[in-house]
Amino acid sequence: MTLRFGLLGAGRIGKVHARAVTSNPDARLVAVADAFEAAARAVADQYGCEIRTIEQIEAADDIDAVVICTPTNTHADLIERFARAGKAIFCEKPIDLSLERVRQCLDVVETTGAKLMIGFNRRFDPHFSAVRNAIESGRIGDVEMVQIISRDPGAPPADYIKASGGIFRDMTIHDFDMARFMLGEEPVSVLATGSILTDPEIGTLGDFDSASVILMTESGKHCSISNSRRATYGYDQRVEVHGSKGAVAAENERPVLIEVANADGYTRPPLHDFFMTRYVAAYAAEIATFVSVVRDGEAPSPSGQDGLMALALAEAAVRSATEGRAVRVDEILN
Repeated sequence: MTLRFGLLGAGRIGKVHARAVTSNPDARLVAVADAFEAAARAVADQYGCEIRTIEQIEAADDIDAVVICTPTNTHADLIERFARAGKAIFCEKPIDLSLERVRQCLDVVETTGAKLMIGFNRRFDPHFSAVRNAIESGRIGDVEMVQIISRDPGAPPADYIKASGGIFRDMTIHDFDMARFMLGEEPVSVLATGSILTDPEIGTLGDFDSASVILMTESGKHCSISNSRRATYGYDQRVEVHGSKGAVAAENERPVLIEVANADGYTRPPLHDFFMTRYVAAYAAEIATFVSVVRDGEAPSPSGQDGLMALALAEAAVRSATEGRAVRVDEILN
């Protein structure tokens, strides 16, 4: 079975998913929709698909699934529309910036029986997956502490920050999902701090550019997260998990894995410059998983509930950083 896709949104992340879909032998990109014709045309010309409106994709008999890559404030509405239209849905994170709106959306998904998978791509990175496999195989014993470092080479434009919901909902949300993925238990408390260290304009927009978070589970497991909007040396993505019998870590990936040794010392190539190149394999693997989920009738993972929980942790982090205290997750969920 070839899963036939419609792509909603032909911006930066839409292009990433267009490549992932068209590189999969069990998938076909049928159509693309975007409010900007030039963006849609670029994807259509590159991958040989049609340009259609969202309404046409919604009603199409030759499209089985959609990939939602539109702005965040459209995600929940589009999920509901395509759930009612009987399409399988892959949606970039987050579902919405409001927990209540996410709950409403997931109610529609449950009522319609639609397949919904959320784009937390880092679960599918081969290196992070190998860390999870080491945990599940018992090689490091019981998980006790997790450390996640996630630093961007530079901040996004001001217009993006204004609509993003802030660093915790936009950037750290990936790390919240990764924390849940590695800990194996739900965090019950969040202690977060944020600062303006890289760009004063970000502060005027009401956001932070540097953040640290400590998550704790009921049994006492810890996860520490370090975020920055400025890493002059490249896209910094690392994970370490410490357990009762040892530890496992995923270091930074580089475009070329070599090391040169000479009279000047030991040197290695720079890191990837951003997520589009660092996570190519992860994006391909998550689309492949989505295709399998739809084809084989499996439960999607990451699910809509995973999206809800990551957003709840982000909300707790916002409250913690604002009020200067640890916040129980049940304060947010109840």
